[in-house]
Amino acid sequence: MGTIIKNAKIVNEGKIFESDILIKNKIISKIDSTISAKHHTIYDAQGSYLIPGVIDDQVHFREPGLTHKANIYTESRAAVAGGITSYMEMPNTNPQTLTEDLLNDKILIGKNTSLANFSFFFGASNDNLDEVLKVDFKTCPGLKIFMGSSTGNMLVDNFTTLNNIFSKCDGLIATHCEDEQTIRNNISLAKKQFGQNIPFDYHPIIRSREACYKSSELAVGLAKKYNTRLHVLHISTKEELELFSNQISLEEKRITSEVCIHHLTFIDSDYKKLGPWIKWNPAVKTKNDREALWEGLLDGHLDIIASDHAPHTIEEKQQSYLNAPSGGPLVQHFLLIMLEHMSNGKIELVDIVNKMCHAPAKCFNIEKRGFVREGYFADLVLFNNNSIHEVTKKNILYKCGWSPFEGQILNHKITHTFVNGNLVYNNGKFNEEKMGDLLTFKR
Repeated sequence: MGTIIKNAKIVNEGKIFESDILIKNKIISKIDSTISAKHHTIYDAQGSYLIPGVIDDQVHFREPGLTHKANIYTESRAAVAGGITSYMEMPNTNPQTLTEDLLNDKILIGKNTSLANFSFFFGASNDNLDEVLKVDFKTCPGLKIFMGSSTGNMLVDNFTTLNNIFSKCDGLIATHCEDEQTIRNNISLAKKQFGQNIPFDYHPIIRSREACYKSSELAVGLAKKYNTRLHVLHISTKEELELFSNQISLEEKRITSEVCIHHLTFIDSDYKKLGPWIKWNPAVKTKNDREALWEGLLDGHLDIIASDHAPHTIEEKQQSYLNAPSGGPLVQHFLLIMLEHMSNGKIELVDIVNKMCHAPAKCFNIEKRGFVREGYFADLVLFNNNSIHEVTKKNILYKCGWSPFEGQILNHKITHTFVNGNLVYNNGKFNEEKMGDLLTFKR
């Protein structure tokens, strides 16, 4: 017995077309204009759009060790409600994912509690190269290097260590690029001016464009020197775009890049009103930067859109500038906000699907996901564009209980999310009988 989705507007590989889909044993078995079969469960899409499940290549779900903010169950639940069927989670948990055993511990948590498909980045430090060289990059998306502030000892600022990692690691390296010394100097100057009461709108001055460019330039230079497979996370400035190429296909690129939903949405003047709620690293920059990021996204300099979901509690975020942590919850509203940008003429639906579904699958060589294709896993999302609703604390699913988009009116609604053919989310109701699968990578 399988499942048939009928009367859907399928958005896939640059086209929008009406078709039915047959799902059997986790897999898209058939795509045809009319499919009929006995003893199958039938869902009538009634003209709703059907897209491949979103693949989010950068989330922080806080487990283990930081579960007062979030955990893999709560955040994966919010993710599937937001149309995300697969994610790649970051290593700055407690303990940090710096050994093979700790990576396996997280995989076990994922198998037991994640409603979406999952994978976990391995972390780099200044002294764990031996562990890095043990990683199986067929089940791990890549090595995460914090070339800027992070928790514990995950700041990799030793140039010899960076050379060793870039020259010896045979997997994808993903970097958070902000120059630490530049940031420290800027904090010192801000303290001289404001003492401990630094205003939040100084965040993009402290975590400056110079800090971003200097670090990204270093990472790209090392990757070119050693022909390393490099993916630079959350680009935030116009200047950084020149470090990346749009002259070759994504499949051919050795150096790729990502932009995040908040850098496409907010600008530095928003800090006056929203303060800690939009404090991210890297910081939101100027309107000119935001427009350049949109242009770079559409012309191919930027390859992927991600959320960088990084929840903190309301109490943590309400602290002063120097004490309020950076990051915010985003997975539930990630796709919906991009659909609002579509409605406002910033991007076409086929391009959203390309940058949020197809491109992550290509960039990370994910096996049989990211497309609506026969023989691929049935990770599918249905949404419509006639359901007006507001983001409020009552409908937020994050464990931390808040969103930077509170008060935003949304004109689209995600109605169904299938993970491996299993209908996990159905108009506000969850089916938690089956968990997601560990992602595998064709490398």
